[in-house]
Amino acid sequence: APPRVGPAAADSECVPAPARAGADAPDGVVVRVDQRGGPTLVRLKVAPADMGRSIGRRGRTAQAIRTLVAVAGARDGVQTLVDIADD
Repeated sequence: APPRVGPAAADSECVPAPARAGADAPDGVVVRVDQRGGPTLVRLKVAPADMGRSIGRRGRTAQAIRTLVAVAGARDGVQTLVDIADD
């Protein structure tokens, strides 16, 4: 069976909430989960104007999002990667 990301990692607000909190266009934040073999890839798309806010100073916001996803994935026994991209 392919790796499973449970509600804690993909379906909950653990990824979108921090990304939307600092965004000027919170409705423009889109989360997609790709489970094609290997680690589960969580893709976070934000508006180009919000890219800097999503990454944060010295990458702190991006690292916090990656940590949240990693912890949620670990609870389900899944390795995860987070990719932040603008539209």
